Amino acid sequence: MDPGYVKALWRRSTAYEAIDDLERAYGDAQAVLKLDPENAPAKLAIKRIEPTVMLRREKLKDEMMGKLKDLGNMVLGKFGMSVDNFKAEQDPDTGSYSIKFQQ
Repeated sequence: MDPGYVKALWRRSTAYEAIDDLERAYGDAQAVLKLDPENAPAKLAIKRIEPTVMLRREKLKDEMMGKLKDLGNMVLGKFGMSVDNFKAEQDPDTGSYSIKFQQ
């Protein structure tokens, strides 16, 4: 009920970690550190949880990109093309992307 109650956030973080819901445990541990930057158990929890959370996020991102690529190939295949025919280049100044067709 009180989003600033550090003790409740910390308890929920440890409960999430116990049931392997590391994404939520990580979020609560970060919230604890935001409210209490000197909280040693939260610092340790973040160091312990963060590598696994980042690995899971990367795996999920790769899986989603693979599914999007398959969907794109399914649609473009009807026109004799593939997503491999397109190349996205990021502009370092603006951060925006331009897509170029390659044959």
